[in-house]
Amino acid sequence: MHRDRHVRPAEEAARDGRPRARGPHDRYPRGGEAMTTRTDKERMLQVQLGDRTVEVLYGTSVHQLFTQFLSPEEFKESIAAIVQNRTYGLTFPLRADCRVSPITVADRHGASVYRRSASLMLLEAVKRVCPPGAKLIVGQSIQDGYLYNLTGLPEGMTKELIARINEEMRRICDENHPFVVESLSVPDVKKMLLEVDQPEKVNLLRIHWEPQVRIVRCASSFDLFHEPYAPSTSYIDTFEITPYWPGMVLRLPSRGAKVIRGKIAQLPRLFQSYTETRAWNKMLGVENLGQLNEVTLGGDIKTIVQVAEGLHEKKIALIADAIATRRPDVQLVMIAGPSSSGKTTFSKRLGIQLQVLGLRPVTIEMDNFFVERDQTPRDERGDFDFESIEAIDIDLFNDVLVKLLDGDEALVPIFDFKTGCKRPREEWVPHRMAQDQILIIEGIHGLNDRLTQGVLSHRKYKIYISALTQLCIDDHNRIFTSDSRLIRRIVRDRNFRGYGAAETIKRWPSVRKGELKNIFPFQEHADVMFNSALVYEPGVLKSVCERALLEVPPDDEAFVEAYRLLRFLRLVMPISKQLVPPNSILREFIGYSSF
Repeated sequence: MHRDRHVRPAEEAARDGRPRARGPHDRYPRGGEAMTTRTDKERMLQVQLGDRTVEVLYGTSVHQLFTQFLSPEEFKESIAAIVQNRTYGLTFPLRADCRVSPITVADRHGASVYRRSASLMLLEAVKRVCPPGAKLIVGQSIQDGYLYNLTGLPEGMTKELIARINEEMRRICDENHPFVVESLSVPDVKKMLLEVDQPEKVNLLRIHWEPQVRIVRCASSFDLFHEPYAPSTSYIDTFEITPYWPGMVLRLPSRGAKVIRGKIAQLPRLFQSYTETRAWNKMLGVENLGQLNEVTLGGDIKTIVQVAEGLHEKKIALIADAIATRRPDVQLVMIAGPSSSGKTTFSKRLGIQLQVLGLRPVTIEMDNFFVERDQTPRDERGDFDFESIEAIDIDLFNDVLVKLLDGDEALVPIFDFKTGCKRPREEWVPHRMAQDQILIIEGIHGLNDRLTQGVLSHRKYKIYISALTQLCIDDHNRIFTSDSRLIRRIVRDRNFRGYGAAETIKRWPSVRKGELKNIFPFQEHADVMFNSALVYEPGVLKSVCERALLEVPPDDEAFVEAYRLLRFLRLVMPISKQLVPPNSILREFIGYSSF
């Protein structure tokens, strides 16, 4: 994938006038650079690289380590490294005995490095091509890339302009500019940011307590340094910028892929949900973390909380109205969404709004319809796959549904998880629905028509719920939607399930894999989408999540992710959870819910 693996050493960078590139955690005191003694320079370090231990000189960069000890193929694919369970760029100097592992774009962390580097290259391309006053603003993720908008263009964004930006970004790749990290004083960085019209990043620095702050440069552009970058622009050689209303999408290879495949899928319902939430954020005046911190420090956060919760309640009421207008046809409401979306609280609040309209909600538990344990499918590791649709007794489930919706009595099974079997039929519970009742069922397969194949489509109303945060760090850096849900889950697991953050983090890839297989492919089948993200939630979840993450031992494999999340939470001003109303979806995670 990469064209040129040559990284210019720090000494050469200094000679041609550029600041010395530093790793994210050079061991310098807060006020300046540390003295390096002659003894340090001559000291040999013990580095564990894979299953072997090698010796290198103090100050050897990760790039030099990999050049010397990795095979040419392994070295070619490396884009960053994990050093002592922390992610660093290849220019990071080693100054203590440590464990080092290469990161490739096939790794989740490597893919993030690739995307982060490509985003800064795009900023440089826009700066070169567009007239002064044009401003690049990142939006939501779209399939394999990010949606961007450009403001301040007299003639708007045209296909020709997008093609020129793509061509210029290709030129930047060929020019092989290094991503240079340097530390500057906070006042100097604030001045630089205001000169390029990035006040939202100045707001981020309001809670930065150190006298210096790191930035990263790429050619004539720069950004605040949050996470590692590739060594140089030549590493980022697979991308495509294409028009996508109302802007353009920077497409990047899927994790581990070397090419960009196919066209961008059209996801109208998901895109409409994104657009609606961004409009809410804009109305609130909180579109990024800098603005959220600003209103928190200014004492206006209580109003933001109240209005954000009011918008949620209004949306739930509108969904209830839509269901009521389709009565008496609609008798079954199916709710599905990924982990930590707030499905339980949403279901309760929807039930209240339906009761306001004269409809009485009833529920049955999907967990009672598992097949017998000896019929449960297994995953590739040989473990029981309880998230597979094959783990559901679909025929029995549909038999019960049809009887209930027809007004007949149905026997609902009771599944015994200790024995892995349903209890004897004589213990099953009889159910019957009245005319003013409506059945609400929550489950990961709720949008898959195979689950309810015995029920005619006009009798079903399907709802997709997820925490699709549209709050960004700033105009050029996104907050991943999956991170929002992971933070929620860490808080919930610690508060209510007895799991530490390390265990939650280790389980998360498996959870995500199940979502990619069983939930996301069906999201556009929904009649409506509900975005459960709340613009103020990072501040509320910060305190509990930080505590949980700090409990992860540095030598635990989960610390890589814990450290990344801790660095993100440093950017967030805490918000008192006492401001959160008792019926809020957030209460499902922080506790004291009215439900």
